[in-house]
Amino acid sequence: MTEVYHLGQQVWANYHKTAACNLKDRIELANGQETSGRAYLKNAAEAVLELLKEAKQYNIPVRPVGAGWSPAPINIVEDGWLIETMRLNRTFKINADDVHEDSVIEAEALLLVQCGATVDEVYESAEELGRSLRTGGASNGQSFAGACATGTHGSVWREGGIQDHVRALQLVTPERIIWVSPKQAVLSDDFIAQTGAELIRDDKIFAACQLHVGAMGFITAMLIETDPIYMVRNIQKAVKIEREHIDWLCEGNFTKFSREFGLNEEPYFQQLILNPFDPFDKKALLRFLYKRPFDPSIPPPPPPKMGAGYDALTLLGKAMAGSDWFKADILQMAMEKGYPKNMDVDDPEAIATWGNTTEEHAPIGNLFNGSVTLDRNKLSEVFDLIIHSFRDGGGGTVVTLRFLSKAQGLLAPARWDHNVVIDFDGPNVESSHNGYKKVVDALDAAGIAFTRHWGKTNNLNERRIKRDYEQKFADWKWAQAQIMPDESDRKVFANKELVKLGLI
Repeated sequence: MTEVYHLGQQVWANYHKTAACNLKDRIELANGQETSGRAYLKNAAEAVLELLKEAKQYNIPVRPVGAGWSPAPINIVEDGWLIETMRLNRTFKINADDVHEDSVIEAEALLLVQCGATVDEVYESAEELGRSLRTGGASNGQSFAGACATGTHGSVWREGGIQDHVRALQLVTPERIIWVSPKQAVLSDDFIAQTGAELIRDDKIFAACQLHVGAMGFITAMLIETDPIYMVRNIQKAVKIEREHIDWLCEGNFTKFSREFGLNEEPYFQQLILNPFDPFDKKALLRFLYKRPFDPSIPPPPPPKMGAGYDALTLLGKAMAGSDWFKADILQMAMEKGYPKNMDVDDPEAIATWGNTTEEHAPIGNLFNGSVTLDRNKLSEVFDLIIHSFRDGGGGTVVTLRFLSKAQGLLAPARWDHNVVIDFDGPNVESSHNGYKKVVDALDAAGIAFTRHWGKTNNLNERRIKRDYEQKFADWKWAQAQIMPDESDRKVFANKELVKLGLI
């Protein structure tokens, strides 16, 4: 049976120490010794159901939490229960007999993931089965469920967010246990019944649950689709770029950009980290990943050999320690110091599986982390506007350009066919916030549509979310009402942030 540990009243802070709260109780869930994957799912869901019923009875707000990675206060619950899931971290392969006869996905591509499994644990489980994920975030320490909940992404330009892997999920409300999937069935009705869940097969409800921002119930398990295992070659370097290179990226001419600075082939992943004080005279940090066939004879490299992650937070973390502001030269030195050397075209090849392209980074306590996502075809039009506005606002963080396709989920920020995500990562000081606000205001004044990341500093409210997502927000709210028709059930998951966003 699933173990439930009540750890009592305490102060809890998220992973990056950017937000904290006073808890009425911190509750830890842990797997028992079940006989099958469906038994693990059933027992965990039933344990959560009992906790949620009690919370509803006594009007106690509840937040599920995995790694607590998001810098935003999305996991903060004052005077409530925080239910930790990191020890619900099993993954299971699916037998052919458990796949629905109408499924278009083969059993070998499916992996059942408990809610507390980290991205790294999912990478490892998939690779042991000769499989791989298609994309991922900048780090691997988040819970997979939490990464999906906020639309975490990297810069695989033909793919969307990490939630695009999800093909069904199990969630718990104060009244019931539900298995949600698209109308096109994946798992058999018998398998789902043995997990103790009632079944909902509905495309709109499923799309709402794929990116639920912690407001659609308590996710206890997810069914994900994987790809055959592959490897990637890494090239990363510091170079000066010119304005025409921004135009190439705006046009989606990634092969041309790669030919200029990397290999003469289409990159699987590419990213630029820029110094906003002078993006064309100061060196930019480029990273390319090129897809390669899996070769079991190539040993996993030590983590630094494949880089410290896709985000600027990882490479700036130590340089930021003890410093509350940056000037151009200091920022540039920190940028270049954080990038591994000898990763150019003529250097010995650095090749690894997708799961070895990131590593955990240390928490950054004094962190600012914001972003905007917009139509990639607008990049040339808005590049100067964004850089100048950020600088005029006093912003002193680095600026990162990442690229992805339209992501799944009704509330996915990457909602255009082709997206550019512009990240602002650096010290949590007033100038960082002011610079980001200047960018947001400038884009609004120019009439440029954009969205913001759910798990980062975003300055969002319900009015703005309705404007950004329009009918998709209304559809998401409709789906939430199908999952939890009783408003008192929804209030169990309320916290200050979700109420402000209009999601509870």
